[in-house]
Amino acid sequence: MERLDKYLSTQTTLTRREATAKIRRGAVTVNGKPVRDPSAKLEPSSAEVTLDGQAVSYFKYLYIMLNKPSGILCVSRDPHAPTVVDLLPDEWRSRHLFPAGRLDKDTTGMVLLTDDGDYAHRMLAPKKHVPKRYLVTLSHPADAATVDAFASGLTLRDGERCLPAVCEPLEGNAAVVTLHEGKYHQIKRMFAACGNHVEALHRLSMGGLELDPSLAPGESKMLSNQEAMTVFL
Repeated sequence: MERLDKYLSTQTTLTRREATAKIRRGAVTVNGKPVRDPSAKLEPSSAEVTLDGQAVSYFKYLYIMLNKPSGILCVSRDPHAPTVVDLLPDEWRSRHLFPAGRLDKDTTGMVLLTDDGDYAHRMLAPKKHVPKRYLVTLSHPADAATVDAFASGLTLRDGERCLPAVCEPLEGNAAVVTLHEGKYHQIKRMFAACGNHVEALHRLSMGGLELDPSLAPGESKMLSNQEAMTVFL
């Protein structure tokens, strides 16, 4: 069971104080009946709640897909620069969302944001090895030696060893890389170890979940539970 004022503050853009004021003014109903007591208890998953005559949908957790633009920090908040959370609509930003995994400031593409800590932990746990695919633009084409080095698990210039990865050269200077881990600036460092330079990096997918091609840079959408879990497929 959950207090009505808390329920409204987590499922809408209202603060706890604003929710209390709305309840006391009679703007909220629970299961068809007006409720003016902010401390009234309800069962979140089954109660039918309205606010100003509009139904309030209940989501225990949110799973958001964002097409991250370049120049945006992949953190929850930063006092000096815009973050991925700043790009979200107000009704989602009130849920204390955080990115499940990070992209560099200049890297674009798919970011998943959630308020489900267990989900994020599962996705980032090293033993899960959730594969992540990236479209890479290079200073010059990836050669066969690079493909072989990635496949065997190359050693970076500082001596750190990488797990085997897939590098699929495309036309021109592009390639698709699939990783099963997430070391610091890993793709850039891997290509540097092969004598190449990454000009641009764009994340295409995480696990079985691909970036929705209809999302323009900066746009986001809510995923169903089933969609979110395809990360682990």
